[in-house]
Amino acid sequence: MNILIINGPNLNMLGIREPEVYGTATYEDLVDLITAEAERLGIQTSFVQSNCEGALVDAIQGAYKTADGIIINPAAYTHTSIALLDALKAVGIPTIEVHISNPDTREDFRKTSYLRAACINTIEGRGFNGYLDALRELAAVLDGDQVD
Repeated sequence: MNILIINGPNLNMLGIREPEVYGTATYEDLVDLITAEAERLGIQTSFVQSNCEGALVDAIQGAYKTADGIIINPAAYTHTSIALLDALKAVGIPTIEVHISNPDTREDFRKTSYLRAACINTIEGRGFNGYLDALRELAAVLDGDQVD
């Protein structure tokens, strides 16, 4: 099983950017955490982080017929990117949207997710653990297990 983890703009600044919202752990810490859990589960992972919308679209399109699932934190593009939504719909790969914070408890503009329509679930406000939840859920779905 091969899962692509996509992270959008400013997530490379984890540990520096708004630590009161996102914590003090770095992007490298996040990758290490996900990689360790994936290895425990026997899942292969690959990672893409970009501040550029087009690079994220390219990553989604590149996952077609190469990735079994996608975990995506589109960051600010959550609220603006129809292009990412269209790319996810085009490839038809089971996808879970993840947010470190809970956008629903923040500014009003953060309460709309364009990508949610193409995702099997959205996990919000669980910090880095949300990625691990998404990894386990996606693995179960891809294995054909029922997820509540």
